[in-house]
Amino acid sequence: MPNSGWTWDYEYLPRWRRVLARGLAVTRRPLRALLIGSIALLAGMQLGSAPSPVPVLELRARLRHAESALDARRGELELARLEVERLTTIVERSARHRIPADLAATIYDVARAEGLDPDVAFQLVDVESEFYPRAVSPKGAVGLTQVMPATAYLMNPKLRYADLFEPETNLRLGFRFLRDMVERYDGNAHLALLAYNRGPGTVDRIRRSGGDPNNGYARAVLGGGR
Repeated sequence: MPNSGWTWDYEYLPRWRRVLARGLAVTRRPLRALLIGSIALLAGMQLGSAPSPVPVLELRARLRHAESALDARRGELELARLEVERLTTIVERSARHRIPADLAATIYDVARAEGLDPDVAFQLVDVESEFYPRAVSPKGAVGLTQVMPATAYLMNPKLRYADLFEPETNLRLGFRFLRDMVERYDGNAHLALLAYNRGPGTVDRIRRSGGDPNNGYARAVLGGGR
């Protein structure tokens, strides 16, 4: 299948990393200042002479305030770290697969929202459609995740056929179905992927008869796709 006609500029990646590094450094500076201030406050309380009750209460109130501010900064730093991880993955996958950054971002964000590992999500879309949103298989599977219309309508009866070609809608359907299969097979990703590809009824029937439903699909996805 053809790609979407957009080629990533590899020279853009270092600039992203410089911008993100500066943003992270700005977040860390106030965090260090709060840590130093809190340590100094505690040291002063330990080394000073026994204070009167009123100053002790004031110091405790200030310490609680400093601790609250420190917790808030920790939260900000964690959010910054997660955003750096998100943007780095999006940029890397956009370059690797030569797809638009907005498509890479949609795959990443929908995978996270549906409780799916983004690495598996990108590999599944690569194997299924080579990132071509208008893909239709000989059996009628549609879009980026090659979801069957009958399966999509069971998941959302209000859908129209044209909706299945909308990238975010198709990704949500495909990723949610895979997550359902992971739950059905108690976290067994190999069986879940086989059920995604062959249908859970087929996989269960083969297993009940003592056969092996493996057809190479799970290995293609978990092994990194094409």
